[in-house]
Amino acid sequence: MATISKLNNIQNFSISPDFFINSYSINLLDSSQTSAKRIFEILLVSVFLILIASWLFPIIALLIKLESDGPVFYKQLRHGQNNVPFYCLKFRSMKFEPESDFKQATKGDRRVTKVGAFLRKSSLDELPQLLNVLVGEMAIVGPRPHAIPMNKEFAEKIENFMFRHMVKPGITGLAQAKGYRGEIRDTFDMNARLRYDLFYIKNWSFLLDLKIIILTFHSLFFKNKNAY
Repeated sequence: MATISKLNNIQNFSISPDFFINSYSINLLDSSQTSAKRIFEILLVSVFLILIASWLFPIIALLIKLESDGPVFYKQLRHGQNNVPFYCLKFRSMKFEPESDFKQATKGDRRVTKVGAFLRKSSLDELPQLLNVLVGEMAIVGPRPHAIPMNKEFAEKIENFMFRHMVKPGITGLAQAKGYRGEIRDTFDMNARLRYDLFYIKNWSFLLDLKIIILTFHSLFFKNKNAY
């Protein structure tokens, strides 16, 4: 309960030098804790893939193919744990442009298809990342991974920015549960997400993961104005 109460004072959470020096005190760097989290997530993902994804994925794939040409899945190179690059999977939600450079989706973005707009609004486009979780590249809950060009940009502007990659990135995270979804407009926006990410790494617990999952679903239904 102590961790939950701390969430109410997240604005006062400071990134001190001790945060990085005393790594033994960071919950998600404890091997027994990470092993328990990993086992729990494998079981949860396996059940979801068998009971739900087995019929939902083919339906989404069919809708994507019926509307536009191109692959069903979109993969983007992002930084994982310890800054190791990996291909983050999503259902394709934009028109297929194989030669296009990285560019964030913005409100009213003409690249987004009609099916894609629904997938992005509901976050169903993120479901293929369960496969990233299954192979160990991601976690269900953790700091959201960003495209490598974006990481390089903000690493130059925000001190200690890359420390959010000490742990596996997540399909959802504390920042997203608190409404930080979609387009990252400026350094202030990214810095706010970083503060939540580092708070999560420092204070991880199963109860906190559960709270983040519940808050994420609440955000999807009631605070999804930033999802586009």
